[in-house]
Amino acid sequence: MNDDTKPQDAPVAAEDLNDTPGEKAATPTSEDQLAKLHEEIEAARQDVLYAKAETQNVRRRLEKDIADSRAYAATAFARDILSVADNLARALESIPAELREDDKFRNLVAGIEATGREIDKVFASHGISRIASVGLPLDPNQHQAMLEVPSNDAEPGTVLQELQAGYMIKERLLRPAMVAVSKKPD
Repeated sequence: MNDDTKPQDAPVAAEDLNDTPGEKAATPTSEDQLAKLHEEIEAARQDVLYAKAETQNVRRRLEKDIADSRAYAATAFARDILSVADNLARALESIPAELREDDKFRNLVAGIEATGREIDKVFASHGISRIASVGLPLDPNQHQAMLEVPSNDAEPGTVLQELQAGYMIKERLLRPAMVAVSKKPD
């Protein structure tokens, strides 16, 4: 081996790779690349968190909609059956006291009363409840004032008479109670 040749295993210096000795490369440094990668990772992380939160919100909304659908699915049917319950109650109220005591009608009256109790039981099992009215202040969210009656005995705005019963289905108004409300006498 002579002095003019370099051994093949000799290390190569960085300056030997550049075209001009002592000049730095124009490519970004590894620290710049690392910082850029960290920024991209953080942006991707934020995007994933946002997507995850949005997915969770959509799932919660869907679960609530499904629960509401189950809870209030019978609303239209319940409104329709309320008129049947009203007619049954009117039929019971219209039976005179002397006919209630008559042996021929006693069983008929007992059957109508039992049917009324059964309707009330079915309503309760489906979350349908009657709205309290008489003696309470008028609540426009539950009562519909049909007429005003002058009264010295009650505060103005107090429900004196229930003309038609109102009902709630769970937390929602099914039908407002139609009521007569007191007012100051003229």
